[in-house]
Amino acid sequence: MLLARVEGNVVATRKHPSFEGRRLVICQPIDSSGQPQGVPQVAMDSHGAGMHQRVIISSDGSAARKVVGDEHSPARWMVVGIVDESL
Repeated sequence: MLLARVEGNVVATRKHPSFEGRRLVICQPIDSSGQPQGVPQVAMDSHGAGMHQRVIISSDGSAARKVVGDEHSPARWMVVGIVDESL
């Protein structure tokens, strides 16, 4: 799991059928001070995170494939929570 910031939405005219009806967002992993760490990832978001909101993303592909109901889906990253505040 990584702390990340939502940087944009993904718009696709063609995508894998398992992504139909799902919101995809671009998430930039960040460190605890909010500085970028690594490369942005595309994640499924069922929580409705807003632009520049901090989120927790998971790379558990098995769990992501269970969420979409397709064991052959290319799903890997998903937003598992929205950060309200950090200590």
